[in-house]
Amino acid sequence: MAKPSHTIPVKVGDQLELTVETQGSSGDGICRHEGYTLFVPDGLPGDRVMGEISKVTPRFGVAQVVERLEASPHRVAPPCPVFLECGGCKLQDLHYDQQMAFKVQVVTEALEHIGKITPQAPIKTLPAERPYNYRNKGSFAVALKEKKLQVGFYQQGTHEVANSSTCDILLSPINEVKEHIRGLVEKHKVLIYSEKWKKGFLRGIIVRHSEATSETLIGFVTTKGRLPNPFMKELTHPEFVERFHVTGIVQNLNDRDTNAIFGKNTRTLWGKDRFSDELDGLKFNLSLGSFMQVNSQQAVTLYETIRQWVTPGKGKVLDAYCGSGGISLWLARAGLSVIGIEEFPDAIENAKESAQLNGIDSCEFLQGTVEKHLPKIVEAENIDTVIVDPPRKGCSDEVLQSILKIAPEQIIYVSCNPATLARDLKNMEPYHIEDMVVVDMFPQTHHVETAVLLRK
Repeated sequence: MAKPSHTIPVKVGDQLELTVETQGSSGDGICRHEGYTLFVPDGLPGDRVMGEISKVTPRFGVAQVVERLEASPHRVAPPCPVFLECGGCKLQDLHYDQQMAFKVQVVTEALEHIGKITPQAPIKTLPAERPYNYRNKGSFAVALKEKKLQVGFYQQGTHEVANSSTCDILLSPINEVKEHIRGLVEKHKVLIYSEKWKKGFLRGIIVRHSEATSETLIGFVTTKGRLPNPFMKELTHPEFVERFHVTGIVQNLNDRDTNAIFGKNTRTLWGKDRFSDELDGLKFNLSLGSFMQVNSQQAVTLYETIRQWVTPGKGKVLDAYCGSGGISLWLARAGLSVIGIEEFPDAIENAKESAQLNGIDSCEFLQGTVEKHLPKIVEAENIDTVIVDPPRKGCSDEVLQSILKIAPEQIIYVSCNPATLARDLKNMEPYHIEDMVVVDMFPQTHHVETAVLLRK
């Protein structure tokens, strides 16, 4: 029997008055016209707009705002001059209280629609005390446009650079260092890489900075070659180095045609290949690509939430996807015995160095994939608590099955993707959700960090 055909009530180019009802997980507004779903970029719930249809599919369409007829009561003026171009901080025009409500809504809908899970209690929230000037790492794209240097972040869905002198969510020293480097790149005519022609040298600039120690690490992502000597001489001038406590300048070689920021090889151009950071007195050594939460204040909030959840037992804590050892070392400092697993060698090296730096000897760090190490741990170790903090793709079936074989008393799942979180929680019986909290690690953006406590 043929499927019934559905008439799409709009076509590209149509203009119509719309009222935005809610927001999707991407942050775009959503409304319905004659039962047909329309996404409205830059639309907020309560906005009444004149929209022009720019895209039509059998399931949904997209309407661009031509005129805002009535503003949402939750709308605020975004401070960023390239807010509409960049798209990185998609919620900057939404009142912060409503940002938190939006993120809880995203998690709730993912649990219900993907995981078939209805939370039995309201999802808790831990908002950021500082919604701006929090991000401790800036990864900047560079490009030439009409022979003018562009430094900033990629515009949403493109590889066009949204050029800007400041980013409001970055720590101020990162903006200042980036702008100093911009001036030197222009002055010394450093060759810029062209994605279109696959030629050139400089592809990106990374600046990492610690508020606690004031130290800064600078990285350049390039194709093969060297930065000009006069450029390096000015960049390492004592006045600049002392002002920003620059500990090192490194070069990462990436000459592949790829969207990945980093290549495999990094070399030190000046100073050290790492800098030091602190979280509530806990010291860390971090290299250019090693993972650490980008919001240091909220990282402390997250780690302390996890520590309070962990019920001390006779067994150990397993910290899968441990990155540079943040959660592992936080729990070990509290007297727990921890095994951390991380695939990337630099991160494991940083974790081991940080353990020594803090005089912690109750952490064991294993380099390799979680899939590789978990089966051995099932047989060899007595584990009370398993913590997983996977990448956006979530946990593989192999990892979930190995965790269920370990059968710990509790599982703590930290997620940056509500969709894969919901999918994985659906497959974790006989565990149930005992507590859940949205920790706002990324204010002004649509990204959501969730921590879930599961017990048998």
